[in-house]
Amino acid sequence: MTKLNLTAKFLLLLDASLLVSFAVHLFILYMRGNPLFDNLIIQSYVVNGFLAALIFVLLYRFRERFRNQIGFLFMSGSFVKFVVFFLLFYPTYKQDGELSKLEFAAFFVPYALALFWETYFVSKLMKIMEQKDREKQP
Repeated sequence: MTKLNLTAKFLLLLDASLLVSFAVHLFILYMRGNPLFDNLIIQSYVVNGFLAALIFVLLYRFRERFRNQIGFLFMSGSFVKFVVFFLLFYPTYKQDGELSKLEFAAFFVPYALALFWETYFVSKLMKIMEQKDREKQP
């Protein structure tokens, strides 16, 4: 069996956890009698998954070129996610003048899950880079 690289592990865990979370999210909405596909829930899961994947893949791809800026680039990726939220989701959520719990959950659940995996794997990436640096030193 071949060993998966860090990016492949990240993408598999991210996709699997977002799919499971989406199914559980829909199940909870169904059990409570709420509409399943309101509040841009599909777009939220897709956009959060895509942005997390893109940010991590770019960090991984350019890890050597920007090795001392990985943390700042990671934080910049979080800023991009906030900009996307305020451009794509916030106007729809605030149309009625308030952000409901269902609207908040529709965005925040996939955001938090993707951020968790991103943080975990960027941390692993930085540890691997640090380990390689130590091995190079005499």
